[in-house]
Order: sequence, then C-alpha cells, then structure tokens
Amino acid sequence: MIKEKLGKDLDRWIHAAFPFLFKRSLNPNLLTLLGTAISVVAAGAFAQGHLRTGALVMLAGGFFDLVDGVVARHFGTSTSFGAFLDSTLDRFVDMAVMLGLLIHYGAQAALVPQLLAGVVLVSSILTSYAKARAELMIPHLPGGMLERGERVGILAAGGFFGVMVPALWVLAIGTTWTAVQRIVSAYHELEGMDAAARTAGERP
Repeated sequence: MIKEKLGKDLDRWIHAAFPFLFKRSLNPNLLTLLGTAISVVAAGAFAQGHLRTGALVMLAGGFFDLVDGVVARHFGTSTSFGAFLDSTLDRFVDMAVMLGLLIHYGAQAALVPQLLAGVVLVSSILTSYAKARAELMIPHLPGGMLERGERVGILAAGGFFGVMVPALWVLAIGTTWTAVQRIVSAYHELEGMDAAARTAGERP
C-alpha cells in the first residue's frame, strides 16, 4: 500500500538520502543477493530467539531490497531477469524469516505464536502468488492493505520493541485480509474481461 502510493517519490527520496549508491555503477542483482544473505542471517537470529538482533539485521537486509530497483533504474540496468530474481528471492526471504520464528516458538512450545507465524507464512505467499498470477492476465492488480514493505516493518517493530506476538496477530489478520482483497480484485477484473470478450463475440 505504501509503495503503491509513494510511487516515484520513493526513488527521489532514496537518491537524496543515499547519494553514495549512485556515484558509480552497481550491479543491482548483487545488491539483491546481498540483501537476501543478510535476511537469512536475520532468520537464523529469530530461530535462536534473538528477536531484537533479528529485527535489526532484517531491516539491514530490507535496505538492499529497497534500493536494488532504484539503482537499476538510475543506471539503466533493469532487466527482466533482475525483476524475476528480486521477486523470487523476496518470497524465499519471507519464508525463511517466518520459518525462523516457527522454530523459535516451537522450541518454546508456544502454540498460539506458532499458529500465527504459520498463518502469516501461508497468507504472505498467497498474496504474492495471487498478484503474480493475476498479472499474467491483467495489467495491474492493486496491492491491498499489507504489501511486503509493511509486513517487514511490522515484523521488525515487533522484534525490536519486544512485542512480536502482537505483531504476529496484526500480520496474520492483515495478510489474510490482503490475500482476500487481491482475490476479490482479480475476480472483478477478470469477470469484466470475460464479459467484454463475450459481448465482442456476440456482435454481428
């Protein structure tokens, strides 16, 4: 939701805040891989119960995920594979981080947080899949209430401030609702396309 509303303003803010990223050409795919590696370290910290450390490391990984596309657009090095790699590794990071929390709460035999983390894991992947699948057929599907940036922010806040379980409640409800929003949006868009196609086919 935030990313969709900010749009190109985000690029301008990143240019202003981190000018060193644009002094020489950087490979955006390497930034993507670096961010993924850092996020895996965060997942390991979560698994060991170091929630505040995991939150800080996850934000560091999120930084690289935030700037890789901006760097690619700035230097004109955007590629279809780069977009594919970024999206694919985002899903990997989402799963790794939530798996870390599942391991942590499993070791504590904390059933409710385990279930919440499981719901967040499933619904996060579902929201991403729904968008990717729908956009094979329609130009754009609205992001919904909680996109990836919001999820990362809420999870990091939960770990840093010691309120991970409330954060998981927010994420479980929010990501499930976002998945529903995307499915409903896809339904309306695709039904409209089918109706238009039927109308066109009935014309003499």
